[in-house]
Amino acid sequence: MLTQNPSYHKIRKWVYDKSGIVFGEQKTDLLNQRLSRVLTARQFENLDELAEHLFSDRDAGLQLEILDAVSTNHTYFFREPEVLNAFVDRILPMYQDRSEIKIWSAAASSGDEAYSLAILIAEKLGAGALGKLNILGTDISQKMIEKAEQGIYNMRQLDRTPPQILQKYFRRYDDENYQVIPELRRVCTFRRLNLKAQPYPFSGTFPIILCRNVFYYFDIEAQTSVANALYNSTEPGGFLMTSVTESVGNLATPWQRFEAGIYRKGP
Repeated sequence: MLTQNPSYHKIRKWVYDKSGIVFGEQKTDLLNQRLSRVLTARQFENLDELAEHLFSDRDAGLQLEILDAVSTNHTYFFREPEVLNAFVDRILPMYQDRSEIKIWSAAASSGDEAYSLAILIAEKLGAGALGKLNILGTDISQKMIEKAEQGIYNMRQLDRTPPQILQKYFRRYDDENYQVIPELRRVCTFRRLNLKAQPYPFSGTFPIILCRNVFYYFDIEAQTSVANALYNSTEPGGFLMTSVTESVGNLATPWQRFEAGIYRKGP
């Protein structure tokens, strides 16, 4: 059985140590499926060979391939509109008069969230606001970072995008895909970052951070660690936006609940 394979458990522990992503016994098949992608791509015969290469330090690229394979990247534009609407109506007005609006999308995946924010801000404050907008998108997967930089999406990721928004902010790329317009791509920067690798490499803080639909992949220890690290990366009075299905309030952190899915740092 797979759960009796020492190499499987070594790799699973390595995944947790490096990323904080937990694959419990109930997710054995899921992790096996994702590791199978690496086995096929590398033409390894089994997990024993994969583990041998992983822990031999002979192949640094293999680590990135495994992290790419195990990370979950299902996302789409304008996900969880209730949180985004609260951002537009209640949070954005607090910062609209600043000379620069800085936002960190801390689990950016393929960039859908970062570009969604840029669109919402342009719609609320006018296209001129893009000139003072700076959105950083980070993700553990290098493949997702490269996809975000390209800004090319299929209709599955755009199926909740209103037709007028699609026409205004996207251009047809080919028969199946659209590309975000250059004006949006210029305000969004994407970099690879592992949320578990702390402290984060920022010289300053952010007024607004989004870390949505990622906490439930971590155990309580990793959730608390990441939430506290995000707190330290937020300016006084700033905000953390999570998913409405994820609660930071039950963790040992200083975050104060603002409303469902949104937390605030004290002044």
